[in-house]
Amino acid sequence: MTQLLISVTDIKEARLALTHGADLIDLKDPRQGALGALPIATIQEVVSFVKAHRNNPQQYTSATVGDLPMEADLIFQQVLAVASTNVDFVKVGFFESEDYQSCLVALSESAKKGIKLIAVLFAEIQYPEYLLGLIKHAGFYGVMLDTAQKNGATFMDYYTEEQMMSFSRRVKDHAMVFGLAGSLGIQHLEKVVVYTPTYIGFRGGVSVGNQRKLSLDGDKIKVIRELL
Repeated sequence: MTQLLISVTDIKEARLALTHGADLIDLKDPRQGALGALPIATIQEVVSFVKAHRNNPQQYTSATVGDLPMEADLIFQQVLAVASTNVDFVKVGFFESEDYQSCLVALSESAKKGIKLIAVLFAEIQYPEYLLGLIKHAGFYGVMLDTAQKNGATFMDYYTEEQMMSFSRRVKDHAMVFGLAGSLGIQHLEKVVVYTPTYIGFRGGVSVGNQRKLSLDGDKIKVIRELL
C-alpha cells in the first residue's frame, strides 16, 4: 500500500500528522526553500517525540539536509549532523551540477555507516540516464521525485505518463523505495497512485489555504489518509 508522508516543522505539527495517520513524519522548513532544513535541535525534539508517541512502529521520520550546493564535504558533514538525531531517513537534494560523482563517493561512506539516505531528484532538472545506477551503487535507500520551484507545478507538468512509468520501473529495478512529492494536493491523488510509489509526500496540499508556509490542516490529512 502506498504510504503517506507529511512534512512538518515542529512537535505540534508532528502530533497532528501522527493523529491523522501519517506513515512518515518528514522534517522540513518550507520557508527555507524546496528542502529547507530545520535546526538540528528541532529535528532531535521531533524525532524523539515521534518515537515516543507513534501509534505503531511502522511510523518513521525523515529530515532534509537543506538546499545545499553539490559540494561533497559540505553535504557529507550535514548528513552526519542530521543522522545524529536518530532520524530514520536523511534526504539529500540533487541540485544542478556537472559533478555528482564526488558527492556520491562521499555519501557512500555515510551509507556504510548505516545511514539510510534518500536522494531527492527534481522534476525541473534533466539528469543523466546513468544517475540512478550511481545512486544505487552509493548505497542509497531510496529516491524521491520532487519539484524545486514551489509555484504550483507538479512533476506531471514535466514528465509524460510514459516517462513516469519508466522512471518508477527504473527506481524499483534498482531495489530502492520510491517517493513522489512536489505541490501535490488531494486532486492529484488518483493520478499519482498509478505510478505505485512507496510513499506520496504532501505539505502545501495539506496546509491552510494550500500555502506550504502556513500551518497544517488536519482535515485535509484525514481525507488523503482515507483515500489511500
